[in-house]
Amino acid sequence: MRQSDGFYPDWASAPGDTIRDLLYERNIPIGEFAESVGCDVENALGLLQGRVPITVSLARRLSSVLGASVEFWMSRDFHFRQDAIRIHGGGQKWLRQLPLADMTKYGWISPAPHPKEELSACPQYFGVTDIPEWHSIYRTIHDMAVFRTSPSFDSRPASVAVWLRQGEAQAEAMQCAPWNHDRFHKSLSDLRSLTRQKDPAEFIPKLQDVCRQNGVAVVVVRAPNGCRASGATRFVSPDKAILQLSFRHLADDHFWFTFFHEAGHLLLHDQRNFFSGTFADDRGWIIDGLETSKSVREDEADRFAARILVPEEFDRGMRTLRIEIRSIMRFANRLGVSPGIVVGQLQHLGRIRFGQMNGLKRHFKWEGCTLVIREKRQSG
Repeated sequence: MRQSDGFYPDWASAPGDTIRDLLYERNIPIGEFAESVGCDVENALGLLQGRVPITVSLARRLSSVLGASVEFWMSRDFHFRQDAIRIHGGGQKWLRQLPLADMTKYGWISPAPHPKEELSACPQYFGVTDIPEWHSIYRTIHDMAVFRTSPSFDSRPASVAVWLRQGEAQAEAMQCAPWNHDRFHKSLSDLRSLTRQKDPAEFIPKLQDVCRQNGVAVVVVRAPNGCRASGATRFVSPDKAILQLSFRHLADDHFWFTFFHEAGHLLLHDQRNFFSGTFADDRGWIIDGLETSKSVREDEADRFAARILVPEEFDRGMRTLRIEIRSIMRFANRLGVSPGIVVGQLQHLGRIRFGQMNGLKRHFKWEGCTLVIREKRQSG
């Protein structure tokens, strides 16, 4: 018994050791073995060396060719990878980087009966077989993805990866029409009217539905502890993009500005800024060559969002608007946006202080992973 008696060896035996013994006993050449399990010789050698993980389908082929049950081969591979993580000393260190409490609280992973089992549950959450594979995939995502973040906080890469993975999982379940640049751009003006709706349970599904029709999966995912991202965008195929929002600041002006900012990235910045090469990876995480300096693109996306929310013909009115509640509400009606949007833009322009007139903004709160309205009124 590996866990009940507390025995954790200081060695790791790959399933390939068992396979090698069986091949030797039966005098089966490696080429014949590779053909019988449906892979090439290079992958067969990788299996013997522990570099190739045993999937369910491979376990079935091993069971058919070499005997033993599917469960035996899956268990053999599972324990080998747990031991390898522990021996190399990276397992617990890696787990400490993850927001495990939030991942469990939000229902993204199940509570582990034993701490050691977290070392298998967490790679499964990310869709990887081991920690080295996680580093090779998710470090790239953290470095390359386009984020809106607060300059006053630093995000932890592992927490950002957790947030992104949850967004990807939700987006995978969303059926989208093929990406259409022009139609998506045209839809944004109509989406401005959704800013006037109060309840996230109403405006988020409507937002998602319009965007799905144009190849964009919009997902709203609560950010776990250590993730300060407000939004992220990425193409997961030539025909589908993810626009991910965290609703971190819990106010309508920030949410909508972030949405249109992220939409700007999709429209202004060519797909080649997100990808290079082919879309071959089954997780869609091919993000090579994205520039590391984002200042120019961030400024472009900011200007794009501001122009969508306040079209050019309203510029003069925004800059001369009387700073009092009735005038702001009337101007918001003319614009077709919520009063909170106008307040947010007035704050950005420096016409009023940050914090001033915030009673005109709509405020929200998280209940678990569900957004609800929180009324908050302040005098101007």
